[in-house]
Amino acid sequence: MNLTLLNRKSLSLFAAVGGWRTVAEAIVSRVLFLIAYLLTGRVTASALVAVGGVVVFAVIRMCTDRKYWQPVAGLVIVGVSALLAAKSGQGVDFYLTSLLLPSAAGVVLLVSMLVRWPVIGVVVGAARGDRSGWRRDRPRRRRYQLCTAVFLAKLVIEVAVLLPLYLAGHVVALGIASTLLSSPTLAACVYLCWRILRREADLPAVVPGPA
Repeated sequence: MNLTLLNRKSLSLFAAVGGWRTVAEAIVSRVLFLIAYLLTGRVTASALVAVGGVVVFAVIRMCTDRKYWQPVAGLVIVGVSALLAAKSGQGVDFYLTSLLLPSAAGVVLLVSMLVRWPVIGVVVGAARGDRSGWRRDRPRRRRYQLCTAVFLAKLVIEVAVLLPLYLAGHVVALGIASTLLSSPTLAACVYLCWRILRREADLPAVVPGPA
C-alpha cells in the first residue's frame, strides 16, 4: 500500500468525525466567547458573539459543502452554551457543555466496550457495509476496542482537567483548556486509531471529498 493511499484512508477516518471545518467551528466558538468576555466582561454579549461566529461558519459550510447535520449540530451546541451562560450570568457556564458532552460520550464508549460492541467498530463497520461481521474476527475486535479506549482516555483526561476549573470559576483558564483539550486532540486520536487500523481490511473503503 503506497503512502498516498494511506493518507486517503487516514483522511476518511477524520472526515467521518467531521473534518477540519467541524474542528474549526468548535474552536471558534470557544475562542470568540473568551476574547469577547475579556474585552467586555459581559457574559450575554460574549455568548452572542460566539453564536454569531458559528452562524457564519455554518452558513458558509451549508452553501459550499452542502452538508447540513454537522453545522446544525454545532449551532445547537453553541446555542445551548450561550443560553446556559446568559441565564446564569456566569462565564464558566458557557463551557458547561464541554463537560457534559464528554462525560456522556465517555459513558457511551465505556458501555460499548463492556458489551463488546466498541463504538469505533460500529462506525467503521457501518462505513464498510459490515455492521456485525467484524465481531467474529477477534483480532479486529481487539483493535476496535483499543481505538475506542483511545477516545475514552481523551474524554476522561478532558473532564478531569476541566471540572476543577469549572468548579473554581476560572473562566479564562477554563476557556483555554477547553479549546486545547476538545477538538484539536480529536485529530490526534484519529491518527492513533489510523495507526492501529492501518491494515486496509480495517479501514473504510471510502475516500471523502474535501472536509
